[in-house]
Amino acid sequence: MISDALVREGAAILADAGIPDAVREARVISRTVKQEDTATFMVRIRLRATRVPLSHVLGYRDFYEHRFAVSKDVLDPRPDTEALIIAALEAPFERVLDLGTGSGCILLSLLSTQKSAQGIGTDISDAALAVATRNRTQLDLAGRASFSKSDWFEAVEGTFDLIVSNPPYIAAAEMDDLQPEVRLHEPRIALTDEADGLTCYRKITAEAPNYLKPNGRLMFEIGPTQAAAVQAMMQDAGLERIRVVPDLDGRDRVVIGYQPANTEKFQR
Repeated sequence: MISDALVREGAAILADAGIPDAVREARVISRTVKQEDTATFMVRIRLRATRVPLSHVLGYRDFYEHRFAVSKDVLDPRPDTEALIIAALEAPFERVLDLGTGSGCILLSLLSTQKSAQGIGTDISDAALAVATRNRTQLDLAGRASFSKSDWFEAVEGTFDLIVSNPPYIAAAEMDDLQPEVRLHEPRIALTDEADGLTCYRKITAEAPNYLKPNGRLMFEIGPTQAAAVQAMMQDAGLERIRVVPDLDGRDRVVIGYQPANTEKFQR
């Protein structure tokens, strides 16, 4: 194993680069290299010191109950998003659609828990879909999860009990304030709509009722200041029983709306 002295050296390099919790990260990196592979350890330390996300250095990120492969082509799964998973699992579903699936972490986490369900994940990025497909294989969910290239609902057919999405919600004016790990190394298209942060919610909410079964749910992850705006969009779209769910830090994180039970929608 990597020696304690080398771990301390690596931690010092990370600390000098302004990495918070440098000792813990150095220890994590040390556990990902083969015994006494000091060269690989130092390569990864120096890569992290350039503010490449730790998950990209390691090649994975733990999320909810599983480990997911990640890369520069997908949004890094975050603990905040687990609030969406927990809220979605409060009620059963048989068919789920994940719009802007990225790594597939939301869809695959839901299907791994709801054993009878099937789902579709869409994304506009071929590279992201490749990562999601890899994660599907790792979790042995090829029989119940499919992925397709689609600009939101563009290539989607049928109706769903549950539609989930964590769309780009950072306003363009806020991008410069992000940490370099996020701003420089995660796909910009997954972070911002290049506008006010609400564009994708408007597009999805306007079309979602056409793809929801009666009593079906539309669920979004949101930024902590966006709840009122997204609630209003859902109301305008005719959804009912709209509510906001906080994350573990008590911040608004998920908005849920229900398709009315007696509304017939166009079957796609």
